[in-house]
Amino acid sequence: MALDGETGPVRVRNLEGAIRMTTYIILSRLSPEFLKEPKAILKLAKTVGDKIKAECPGIRWKASYATLGRYDIVDIVEAADPKEIEKVVLILRSYAHERTETSVATPWEEFLKAV
Repeated sequence: MALDGETGPVRVRNLEGAIRMTTYIILSRLSPEFLKEPKAILKLAKTVGDKIKAECPGIRWKASYATLGRYDIVDIVEAADPKEIEKVVLILRSYAHERTETSVATPWEEFLKAV
């Protein structure tokens, strides 16, 4: 793999030269104010989704799940540039007042090859 761009965004390229998308897991806890009125989540989801689509075009949203555990939402996204993920998380935090935790996810098969 090679990195490109000293002044621009850093993108990891595979041996064929294609930009590799990295998978990220975003764990979010909604602010209690949004949990008081469940219908408010519908409006919030549209507003946040539109903002992310407009400002983070390099993001590929793979899946979102509502959960009943420690976190309210689990999002699985892909991006070639980690700066895009940083921007997504800032949008989630500022618009939804969410607390987030973000991790890089490696497919199990790739992880086993590295061992």
